[in-house]
Amino acid sequence: MSTQEHYIGVDVGTGSVRASLLSKDGTVVASATQDTQTWRDDHDHRIFEQSTTDIWSAISKTIKACLADAKIPPELVKGLGFDATCSLAVADLEGGPVIVTKGKDIGLRGERNIILWADHRAEKEADLINSTGSVVLDYVGGRMSLEMEVPKILWLNNNMPSERFPNCQFFDLPDFLTYRATKDTTRSCCSVTCKCSFVPRTGWHNDFFKEIGLSQLMLNDYVQMGAAKGQVLTAGMPVGSGLSKQAAEELGLVEGTAVGSALIDAYAGWLGTVAARYKKDGVLQNEIPDLQESKRRIAVIAGTSTCHIVQNPDDIFVDGVWGPYKDPVFRGWWMNEGGQSSTGQANFMLTTHPAYPKLEQVAKEKQKNKHEILEEILEQLRVESGASSLTELTKDLHIYPDFHGNRSPIADPRMRGSISGLELSSSLPDLAKKYSATLESIALQTRHIIAVLNGRGHSISSIYMSGGQAENLALMQLFANVCDMPVILPQDHTAAVVRGAAILGRFAAEGGGKGDDIDQAKALWNVMVEMTPTGTLVLPNASPKEKKLLNAKFKIFMETIDIQRRWRAEMEEAARS
Repeated sequence: MSTQEHYIGVDVGTGSVRASLLSKDGTVVASATQDTQTWRDDHDHRIFEQSTTDIWSAISKTIKACLADAKIPPELVKGLGFDATCSLAVADLEGGPVIVTKGKDIGLRGERNIILWADHRAEKEADLINSTGSVVLDYVGGRMSLEMEVPKILWLNNNMPSERFPNCQFFDLPDFLTYRATKDTTRSCCSVTCKCSFVPRTGWHNDFFKEIGLSQLMLNDYVQMGAAKGQVLTAGMPVGSGLSKQAAEELGLVEGTAVGSALIDAYAGWLGTVAARYKKDGVLQNEIPDLQESKRRIAVIAGTSTCHIVQNPDDIFVDGVWGPYKDPVFRGWWMNEGGQSSTGQANFMLTTHPAYPKLEQVAKEKQKNKHEILEEILEQLRVESGASSLTELTKDLHIYPDFHGNRSPIADPRMRGSISGLELSSSLPDLAKKYSATLESIALQTRHIIAVLNGRGHSISSIYMSGGQAENLALMQLFANVCDMPVILPQDHTAAVVRGAAILGRFAAEGGGKGDDIDQAKALWNVMVEMTPTGTLVLPNASPKEKKLLNAKFKIFMETIDIQRRWRAEMEEAARS
């Protein structure tokens, strides 16, 4: 039996919980996954709700499964870290779940107490917030997304009986998990700064909350938001006295086990990837990266949505891109976050196409996955057409990917997907070409985000991928070619985020660093370097012809944005006539 120190990372995604047990050198010893429930509304497509009780039960099962699988006694687990989606969890003042579903029971105790990040019910509230012109908006790219917590809290205030609202605590989900684990309400700098309108240097802005109708939060110095007097922790700092007795019993761990201040899942993905070295031509990069190198590396974390995160010593303001956020991970550093609200378009384009059943049949007959079949079809079509690349094969097919609105860099939730170049075909080859063009559109939008970031002062020169997209090597080569920069893939594309959470646990167990901000930053970065395995380098390989085609595609992609917004304005004007 091992006697090494171990650390547990817990990642709460949109539809599942994953826990991993890691050794001190970053080796994943065991992992377990448990699905979680999401409630929808048949009469309102905007609604996505979850339950902290359901999620905590899944966390308990996955942690216990890891310990059993690895045969590791609980005493060897020295630290625990959480990350989660940036969803709004609502509890009463005793910590019990509070119903967020519109109706007579809203604000009472009940299971459905999470408004998921993808929930878009708060559009009117976001519009009101964005009409204020408050300085708060400067730190979210000029416009606050309806996916953030303050619009959702305002929606609850507007739809909940007034006597129930003061009895609510509001948590970004990662912070609820550390609260549930420790009974300590101290919030993370990541959550309150990135999602809850806690402004760098000045904290909560009374004028802003009063103007939008949330004066109630100002009472008791924002105790409902849990960061009274601006008391927040940077990533991995120890929370309270560690695991409470109740939480330890529920998770099968030891009371007092260190719990690190949490991160939003995308930031945990950044933490678990950007310190990696990589191999080129089979040779490991000799130079160990330092913290300054991180500003040239953008982490692209692809899940149900995709986030693009980069940090810099300076506060760089970028219209349409969230941030700059101060100290969400490292003290003294600022971060910007771009993103795509939905990168499930590829599967959407597959499953809604008439030829999808045929694709499933062929995949079953050949005992291959559907993506392999599509790649085979595309290569055959390319050869038959005499095209030099898939970009040339689909040169007349243009897809714009914002099926669920644009998060960045134009920050417009009303943007929608579009297709130009439809043919009178419902065949499997037609499906393959639409699939290829959809992947291309996702890469083009990443190029758009990076171009805007670099245009405002960032110096991004490489992409560090994680999540499901990183498993698709053809797509990763497309990213490298479209963005014209190297892409580094993690050793395990599914482990980057949960690895970041485990790093938080180790950092907390080691005291969260000692000394001033610089010493703490160096200590956390060193843990990242030690626990992040070597990545795989994908270099751009587009021919001069394909580069021209991709540049033309990008020009058309940008024109599509202008056209859609102009058309929308024209139709709105006509509707008012």
